[in-house]
Amino acid sequence: MRIPILAALAFAAFGAFPSAASARCLLPAAGETARVDIAGAGTGAIVHTPRGYRDGGTPVPLVFLLHGSGGTGAAMLRDSKLAETSDAQGFILLAPDAGIKLGAGFAWNIPGVPTVAGELPSPQDRDDVAFIGALADALVQGGCADGERQYVTGLSGGGRMASWLGCVASDRFAAIAPVVGLRAGRAKPEDESAVDPETCQPNRAMPVMAFAGLKDNTNPLAGGQGMRWGYSMHAAEQRWAQLNRCMASPTTGWVARGIYEERYGDCADGSEVAARIDVNGAHSWVVDNDAMWTFFARHRRSGN
Repeated sequence: MRIPILAALAFAAFGAFPSAASARCLLPAAGETARVDIAGAGTGAIVHTPRGYRDGGTPVPLVFLLHGSGGTGAAMLRDSKLAETSDAQGFILLAPDAGIKLGAGFAWNIPGVPTVAGELPSPQDRDDVAFIGALADALVQGGCADGERQYVTGLSGGGRMASWLGCVASDRFAAIAPVVGLRAGRAKPEDESAVDPETCQPNRAMPVMAFAGLKDNTNPLAGGQGMRWGYSMHAAEQRWAQLNRCMASPTTGWVARGIYEERYGDCADGSEVAARIDVNGAHSWVVDNDAMWTFFARHRRSGN
């Protein structure tokens, strides 16, 4: 059921309470960060409003930042340093908490995929796709966020959730950028090394840029971690290239010292599929934030 966000948003302290807020969307003041609470949901979202944002002005892009399993939105915002990019580039940044309690933090509800605790989401767990969609709707309908420029990134379990949103919410998001967590649907139960194509059927081409570490032993590039992380990241890339109808042969090249990029080009509707691998990176935020934003800024979703 869609949560009535506009009627239910309220602020709780996150550091110092902002001195002012957007009257339309209850955003923190420009350059400020605050927690948004959803009445009755038991969790919320950290929101960062970019410096220079003007209430009543032109709607700005919206980026969702999803934490890893057992994490929180507040910690993800701190560790990613994406608020600095938000200020520089002028996008609203939302870092929500997931719907399944896990240790001191939370895990995302991806139907049919076990959490790192080995348990499948239950019917009683919050629908995180609907929750994220409701947050976005509040900001778009309030005239603060641009409905054609909604994007999602996330770390590890948050990367899996970002991938899932690319599969099931392509009518909403213009592009996704999973970090150490790229998936393209669930693994096949009878062969966890293969993608089940029936579980990811986006309604349109979905631009994808993934980031990964070659030394990641939690979500290794080769896969092999059961239904949660069974098939390889390359299999995920290939499936997204197939979904996006990419016609050019894949290329691999160095884009920075110690970082190479695998890219699929000539894709439908101006989409693309790329993965940047840090040869010294492990299971962490192995992201060039400026490169991620440059990728996002190339894409917008029409027809909102």
